[in-house]
Amino acid sequence: MTNAIASPRNDGESIFLTLRGEILSGVHPPGTPVRETSLAERFGVSRTPVREALSRLQQERLLERVARGLQVPQIDPQQVIQIYDMRILLEAEAAGQAAKSRQFADLMQLEALLQRDRALEDPDDHTRIVTNLEFHAAVWNCAHNPVLRDLLDRLSTHLIHAPHSTLSVSDRWAESLGEHAALVQAIEAQDSAAASTIARAHMEKARTLRLQLLKQNALRNSTIGGHAAR
Repeated sequence: MTNAIASPRNDGESIFLTLRGEILSGVHPPGTPVRETSLAERFGVSRTPVREALSRLQQERLLERVARGLQVPQIDPQQVIQIYDMRILLEAEAAGQAAKSRQFADLMQLEALLQRDRALEDPDDHTRIVTNLEFHAAVWNCAHNPVLRDLLDRLSTHLIHAPHSTLSVSDRWAESLGEHAALVQAIEAQDSAAASTIARAHMEKARTLRLQLLKQNALRNSTIGGHAAR
């Protein structure tokens, strides 16, 4: 984890935020080792603020301790699906509340993000992850429900352990943008039922694609393991 651009600040909070953002956006894939010494050198600080940042990342389950130290967590397929199941419920609730509580500034933000994403030309997987997270966070903000926002924030952090975004599967990116547009329209019209339905279907599709990716990954690992055993 030493190749990314260093933070211009050098306190524990800024180190935490920098590493958290990098992990959430997929800069550091599952299994990436994290070492205090390397990070202290990267940020130009002692190991004390680095240790503080790493402790907070562990608390958010964005890092896990293994025999050799800390690393970005490996994929737990069962947990990933459980998280999607909860996201389906909470995303639908957030969208419904957003339609009821949205303000003019909220709509401007959603439309700006949608326009930005539509203007992207064949974005890479990392860009799709980041922009999608930003759009969904904007929808959560529309609900003006800090408890719901906190729950969704926590759930979304766990999906970074999946190696690739479902938005990079086939033509899912274009489909997803169409669903985002429909969701914005429902929120603008204050149609709570429609917003909930759209959000639920959107996340159910993501869950289906994630299952396919997990199965393909398991098959690939099984094949590699079989060849190695020979």
